[in-house]
Amino acid sequence: MKRLLKYTLALLLIALIALFAWGYAPDTDPAAMKAKYASASSQFIDVGGGLTMHVRNEGKRDGPVLVLLHGSNASLHTWEPWVARLGAKYRIISLDQIGHGLTGPNPTDQYDGDAFVGTLDALMVKMGVSKFALAGNSMGGYVAWEYALAHGDKLTHLVLIDAAGPPEDPNKKLPIGFRIARTPGINKLALVITPRSLFERSIHQSVSNQAIVTPASIDRYWELNRYPGNRAATGLRFASYAGRLRDVGRMGEIKVPTLILWGAEDKLIPVSGADWFAARIPGSVRIVYPGIGHIPMEEAADRSAADLDAFLSGPFPSPGNMPSIAQSKP
Repeated sequence: MKRLLKYTLALLLIALIALFAWGYAPDTDPAAMKAKYASASSQFIDVGGGLTMHVRNEGKRDGPVLVLLHGSNASLHTWEPWVARLGAKYRIISLDQIGHGLTGPNPTDQYDGDAFVGTLDALMVKMGVSKFALAGNSMGGYVAWEYALAHGDKLTHLVLIDAAGPPEDPNKKLPIGFRIARTPGINKLALVITPRSLFERSIHQSVSNQAIVTPASIDRYWELNRYPGNRAATGLRFASYAGRLRDVGRMGEIKVPTLILWGAEDKLIPVSGADWFAARIPGSVRIVYPGIGHIPMEEAADRSAADLDAFLSGPFPSPGNMPSIAQSKP
């Protein structure tokens, strides 16, 4: 029995050493990350309470304001294709949300809907922006529709892009990174065990247009995830994940003109989610892109930017009067 125990402990030690050799990754250096991933348009804005947020304020300074919210474990960089296509017409504000990118962790360690909505609103107040269109992808879409419920009077338009909110299929196979983040115990290891290959696999699983997955984009996801405090924030955020369904029953209260964009091949939040939102938000317009996955603003940048521009250029039509948008082709 002692010999068996000895061998078992030895095997566990070897497995632990192998695990660390495979995936151990320390925090990245904040100064190095800012030098690499901030730009000439970057601002670091103190919104109070010890929180400083990384923001890009780009495009036409006197144009209509468009605010963009990235998804889980992403960063404001996901919006660069839209900024390039829409910046001549709109003032575009993108930001790293709490627990992400160069913003880093929320000093309160809160990552529920109220925390995301509250920090976004504090940023808008600090920037003096009182009226704007708000678009969000995935988790950012959840924050966007929660913001519309809390501060609908501040919005001109709402845009939900493969947004979180619809009930999940319990049998759905999530990308490996999301499965790890939601698994108690294993997610603690993710504080130090985060191999680059994990991010590479998760990104490939999330999109259909594989051309957008480059070594540079994988490095960016991997390195910014390891920005000090972001990995712990991810664990806290997923621990409060179920709370995102709290206000689902209030969606009928959203009166802001709403555009729903979705990738037909989204494996993370299936295209049925577009119908789910459309059935609950009165008068919303729905567009689905064939051959596209979870990140249409990158995977179908030309089409999605053109559809967004047509929607924002108004006046807001009824769903039956948008043939040029509703019939958007791949």
